Amino acid sequence: MKARGLAILRLLRVSLGWLLLLVALAWAFGALWFDFPIGSGRRPIALLFLIGTILAFFLLRPRWRAKLAVIALLGLIAAWWLTLKPDENRDWQPDVSRTAWAEINGDNVTLHNVRNFDYRTESDYTPHWETRSVRLSQLTGFDFAIGYWGSPWMAHPIASFRFADASPVCFSNEVRKVVGQQFSAIASLYRQAQLIYIVADERDVIRVRTNYRHGEEVYLYRVVASPQQVRERFLEYLATLNRLHLHPEWYNVLTTNCTTTIRNQHPASERMPWDWRLLLNGKADEMMYQRRLIATAGLPFPELKKRSWINPQARAANQDPDFSRRIRQDLPTFSNTTR
Repeated sequence: MKARGLAILRLLRVSLGWLLLLVALAWAFGALWFDFPIGSGRRPIALLFLIGTILAFFLLRPRWRAKLAVIALLGLIAAWWLTLKPDENRDWQPDVSRTAWAEINGDNVTLHNVRNFDYRTESDYTPHWETRSVRLSQLTGFDFAIGYWGSPWMAHPIASFRFADASPVCFSNEVRKVVGQQFSAIASLYRQAQLIYIVADERDVIRVRTNYRHGEEVYLYRVVASPQQVRERFLEYLATLNRLHLHPEWYNVLTTNCTTTIRNQHPASERMPWDWRLLLNGKADEMMYQRRLIATAGLPFPELKKRSWINPQARAANQDPDFSRRIRQDLPTFSNTTR
């Protein structure tokens, strides 16, 4: 019986070893396929790597030599891949061509490269990049807009900070794409996409989703937070904004995406417990409801979500300078807010 148990443990250990090796080989193949510096050589090099590793296991004896050779090659590929750095000087799409940054001088905050485009369609617009000044003492609250474009499991969150004497300021954590680039979840696991924090007017970053993108549905929730917490969250966004302006980072659909970056802004000791809905973020509003992070007006979540849909209000307001107030005016959780 003991011998049988040892045999099972050995089989499990060997199987796990092979599984880990296969995962590493799949990763290395993808790294060469997507990130090899010579574009025309990516596919041939990746295929050559795959064929070479297969031949090594068939031709090299004893088997440990084949494993050692493959592990050494994997180490070389990993060492090269880790040297790849984001590059600011690329042919960026116009809507992400500039990175925002902030100057903080006591109570006053000056935001540079705030996006406020004039849209005719999603892809036809007149660019407007603005400089805006706000005061920390005038922060009154912040909200989350969550946009869905297809699956109920995936969404995009936008943080919007409200001020007593100024229009709301939005932060949208997105993929920074070059001209002609299409987003690929698989490619974003490698070093193909960069992270950008877009700072924008609600008439830009929310209205483009409600009024111009076909099939995107947006829901707006008021976050429950004390004045001190609102200030801390805003300053966290500014700190990340300035860091990315000086030191670009890679976007990764699993580790550095539009939702995990929000969590990672907080000090490690203050981060919310990990939850699977941070990845399948179409359920993030439900998670926030359960953790009492958003105002509910005493409504069950399905009813709250139904009444938090803002597409009709946004389309009716459209280019109205009072857009921010109008998209909130019929929402149950905003009855006590002024802007």
